[in-house]
Order: sequence, then C-alpha cells, then structure tokens
Amino acid sequence: MVGLFNNPKRKMRKLVDDGDYEGALELGHSLEKEKKYQHDEQLLFIIGSVYYILGDADNSLKYLDKSLEINSYDTEALLLKANVHMHLKEKETAIDCCRKILVIDEENWQVKDLLSDLENS
Repeated sequence: MVGLFNNPKRKMRKLVDDGDYEGALELGHSLEKEKKYQHDEQLLFIIGSVYYILGDADNSLKYLDKSLEINSYDTEALLLKANVHMHLKEKETAIDCCRKILVIDEENWQVKDLLSDLENS
C-alpha cells in the first residue's frame, strides 16, 4: 500500500479502477497544480480518460489535447480522442486521429478496422 502514496498517478488509477471518478479527478487536479506534474502527459491522459468515462467530452478533449501537445506520438491518447469525436458525431476529426495513429503505428489492426468502419459509414 505504501507504493500508492509514493506514486500519486498509481493512486489515481486505483481510484478509477474502484469507480471513484470524482476522487480521481480531485487528486488529478491537485497534482496538476504541482510543478512536478504540470507537464506530465500521463497525468493529463488519465484526467482526460476520467472525463470520457463521465461523459464530459469537452473536458476530455481539453486534457487529451494537452497530453498530445507534450507527446504527439501517444497512440492511446489519439485513439481515445478519436472515440470522443465519434461520440460527438465528428466523423472527419475521428478519421484524422486514426490516420495520425497509423502514421505512428502502421500495423495497428484495431485502428485499421475503426478507420475502415468510419470511412465506409
């Protein structure tokens, strides 16, 4: 249990796994204020993911974009961003995200399938 307190991002993930999304956001926002975490793309991705789970597309995109500003090659963040845009019925933007992923990881079968579905719908 000591490891959770030494690694606040691990504690956030545990809160998410336990379904305590508000607690995860509270911890995430408090960490975001600390200099050490201000440019931590993993923290920003976790916050964006929690907002996605809660159905808050605007905040999810806000945090995913912040994460991608730091690491534009994060295929997991790009895929989640594509899913948010699909939820918002923004098909072309979702397709753009998928194409970016395939530039980074051209063998990603999950994204190839998703892109095919999007382009054929």
